Amino acid sequence: MQYQTLINQTEARQMDFYRQMFAIRRVEETLLTLFSKGLLYGTVHTCLGQEACAVGVISALDRGRDVVWSNHRGHGHFLAYTGDIAGLIAEVMGKVTGVCGGIGGTQHLHAGGFYTNGVLGGTVACAVGAAFAEKLQGTGATSTVFFGDGAMGEGIIYESMNIAALWNLPVLFVLEHNRYAQSTPYQLEHAGRLEDRARPYGIETCEVDVTDVAEVHAIASRLVETIRAENRPIFLVLRTNRFAAHSKGDDTRPADEIAQMKQNDPVLRLRETLAEAAPDMLNEIETEIEQAIAEAVEQATRAEHMQPDAFLERIAR
Repeated sequence: MQYQTLINQTEARQMDFYRQMFAIRRVEETLLTLFSKGLLYGTVHTCLGQEACAVGVISALDRGRDVVWSNHRGHGHFLAYTGDIAGLIAEVMGKVTGVCGGIGGTQHLHAGGFYTNGVLGGTVACAVGAAFAEKLQGTGATSTVFFGDGAMGEGIIYESMNIAALWNLPVLFVLEHNRYAQSTPYQLEHAGRLEDRARPYGIETCEVDVTDVAEVHAIASRLVETIRAENRPIFLVLRTNRFAAHSKGDDTRPADEIAQMKQNDPVLRLRETLAEAAPDMLNEIETEIEQAIAEAVEQATRAEHMQPDAFLERIAR
């Protein structure tokens, strides 16, 4: 969609941000509905409320060469990187038409330079290894890794930061700090400020409250430019909110606190900003996304399930 012909450049970029964020929001809501109907394989962890983190950071990267590592809550990162709604939905439904042939499921996604796995904190070491490889090859690529505050209790994160700092590796460590590990407040499992954890390694730290995706994009763009030019790691702390349960319905957080979080919904805030300038365009985007999701679900429903025997044959080759 060519927004530039209808609105100015700033509004065009914001409209594209909204398109991506709305797509993530509606795909995640759709996956929860499909799960409730027993149509998904395995569990599902949504990033409702955190869409601006994925879109703001990944839009600052060079998708043609930069590497991205995500975690168990990776659907939003995947969609911001690929835009592949049909491939994601089919994958989580365990269908052969999924982006990984139905083998990876919700927590083990791969496309191009995008990778995830469900090992808490495990991808941080992978991201540092990838950054080392890119530096040795002289590609000029960066490696970005997303992890939550719950993972900050894992020692591998600090070992990885130490190596990244020692070897001057081009890594962007992104903490999506939603203040809860499942339903446990971070203060009950972490002493001190998580924002300070990278400073002892001499790693520059940047902190931002995520309410405006354009601000996240601007900050991430500056940091990635610095990392690429100077071959050194940076720690970006995104203070954000997770609206839904950690996984399906296991949520014991106070209802009034969640309601307060939703007062600063970055998707709705951006929509309100754009509604006055181009309401018809917003409606067009939303209709387009809804149709894409409906078609993706229909196609995936008709597709064959991944068969265990076929999976074993595939990995044996």
